[in-house]
Amino acid sequence: MQDVVTDLNTQKPGQLLARGVCRHLLGYDFVCVEEFTPERGKRVDVMALGPKGEIWVVECKSSRADFTSDAKWDGYLEWCDRYFWAVDEDFPTDLLPEGTGLMIADAYDAQIIRMAPESKLPAARRAALTRRFARQAALRLQSARDPNL
Repeated sequence: MQDVVTDLNTQKPGQLLARGVCRHLLGYDFVCVEEFTPERGKRVDVMALGPKGEIWVVECKSSRADFTSDAKWDGYLEWCDRYFWAVDEDFPTDLLPEGTGLMIADAYDAQIIRMAPESKLPAARRAALTRRFARQAALRLQSARDPNL
């Protein structure tokens, strides 16, 4: 148990938000990959794959400065069916753009405050993205099981 506490104490605020988001989405039968790369040059905080193949992206913002310094978020919209922000309860949510989803999170859980509008991915992109998701998840599992690879 002490290792878990130490691990949480070494994580950055955005990583703690991502942890809570992933835990929450598992309750909806979504599996998640943190710091997912849908294509070269793009990295989303959380990509979640649902039981029917739906793909959600969640960007975790730990402060006003973190949000205002990120001008590339709208480039992620073409990589998901639904797009969410995850912030803590003290974040000024009026800064977040309309037409996006909102989660309030901490290191242990999250709550969907506003469901993101759905914009279905084209079938070919969904298939390619699902394969990339599977490969990244499998590579991370293999690296965790055999860190000297």
